[in-house]
Amino acid sequence: MIKKNTWVQIEKVVLKPEERAANVPLDTKQVPLLMWVKGYLQNDAQSGDLVSITTLSGRTEEGLLVAENPAFKHNYGDFVPEILQINQMVKKILFGDSHD
Repeated sequence: MIKKNTWVQIEKVVLKPEERAANVPLDTKQVPLLMWVKGYLQNDAQSGDLVSITTLSGRTEEGLLVAENPAFKHNYGDFVPEILQINQMVKKILFGDSHD
């Protein structure tokens, strides 16, 4: 049981597949457009329940409860060696050999 006022994340369907724009790719059009929102749980609930939350901006949103105390999990992807080479090339073009 997740208690009221716990920081949580919900998942909400913004558009059903049949509501998607006609000009989106077919594989995109076949799935719903989803939104994930974080906020404070308004009532005790369990994961997977339809719940209401209050966001930091004071909005009320409803959706399926998917995470309790969600972490920020993002990065800029895997290391790309070519980008390091580009960095060195640009510095050499801009500053010559004196950039070390």
